[in-house]
Order: sequence, then C-alpha cells, then structure tokens
Amino acid sequence: MNLRDLVYGLYARRVEHRLDLAQGPKHIGVILDGNRRWAKAAGGTTEEGHRAGADKIAEMLGWCEETGVKVVTLWLLSTDNLDRPAEELVPLLGIIEGAVSGLAETGRWRVHHVGTMDMLPARTQSVLKEAEQATHGVEGILVNVAVGYGGRQEIADAVRSLLHEHAGRGTSIEDLAELLDVEHIAEHLYTRGQPDPDLVIRTSGEQRLSGFMLWQSAHSEYYFCEVFWPAFRKVDFLRALRDYAARHRRYGS
Repeated sequence: MNLRDLVYGLYARRVEHRLDLAQGPKHIGVILDGNRRWAKAAGGTTEEGHRAGADKIAEMLGWCEETGVKVVTLWLLSTDNLDRPAEELVPLLGIIEGAVSGLAETGRWRVHHVGTMDMLPARTQSVLKEAEQATHGVEGILVNVAVGYGGRQEIADAVRSLLHEHAGRGTSIEDLAELLDVEHIAEHLYTRGQPDPDLVIRTSGEQRLSGFMLWQSAHSEYYFCEVFWPAFRKVDFLRALRDYAARHRRYGS
C-alpha cells in the first residue's frame, strides 16, 4: 500500500464514522459511466475498460452491505448502447453476462433484470433468467441489473402491459381513461413492488440522467462524481452518502 492509498483509507474511515447510516439511502441507482474513457486514459482497450468496470461492481455492493442499502439498480447497458458496433457490443455483452453470473454465484445478492428482454441476444436473455432463478430465495441486497434498459422504453412497456391487462378483463378504453392514475402505471414498471431510488449516482463527470429510471427518480437525489467508474473508490461512495445525508428532502412541499 502506498502513501496515497493509506491517506484515502484513513479519510474514508473518518467519513464513514461520521455518517448516520439510519438516515442513509435504502435504494441507490448507479449509472456506471466512463469505462471507455478510463481505458483510453490508461492506454488500454475499450474491452479492458469494460472488464475493469465489471470488476468494480462486487466491491461497490460490499460497501452497500456495510452501509445498510437494501436495493441497488446498476445500469449496465442502455437500449442506445445496443446500436454500438458489433466489435464493441459483442465483447461487452459477454462481459455483462460474466458479471451477472458472477453476482449470482456469490449467493450474497438477489439478482433481478430490468429492461427489455426481446432486444437482447438469446444467450444474454438466458444468463439473466438463470441468475434470477438461482438467487430467487437469497435474502441479501436486491440487485437490479439494467441491461437493455431505457427509461422511455420502460414507460412504454408499462403502458402496453396495462392495456393488455385491461383488455383481458374487457375494460373499454373509455372506462380505463376514467380510472387510470399513476399507481396503475407504477404497477407495471420493471421495478414494480420496489421502493423508488433515494439516491442516483453517476460517475465520469456527466451531469444528466440519460433516461435512467425516469419514472422512479421523480423524488430522487442526484450525485454526480467526477471519477470514471473503474476508478470509483469507497471514499467516493461515502462522499455520495454524506452529501445525501446533508440534504433536506422536501418531496415537493
């Protein structure tokens, strides 16, 4: 361990000691951004950047366990990412499959896919379904893996599911229009039954959500971190929790 690591370790312990974990977020959404830029800065390949990003996930979930977080949503692949060139997308999907399988194999966390299955290759679909099935009874953190995910797509899918449900009941469009409220749509989201995220973290310095959990993040706090995802440290995570704890959440009041 070098001097810099020692100083960061001491600082992280100081920040953690001062946190009131009882007031901490219970659901954290994370936009894992900056893998490619991290690799470029380090003189590596895009694939190496994605692998480094995948390796960071379990470490971050360990920090979540230590601080009382109950639900974590990880944005691993957007619907827009599916348009990337095959020479990048194919290795990336393989890395994501390996990361999801690795999370399931630990037996520590319950894995749940959020996103559109139909847009993903058959192998990726199979890996996601197997991870869900293998961890169904696990009582650890619920880890939503957002693969093939887009916020607008989620809302469109929720409305479509709602319409199919009521069509099956014989509800007319006119009657549905009269009774429809926000809770009806919420019941058809990928995260139905889960609490909305209290805190959304985005790495790499970008200050936008890019469509991440558009519906669920209406009252979320946001924390934008300058570091690229593979370089995200525990002290960065704890700073996000400290920043969250310092805010007065008004919920529109």
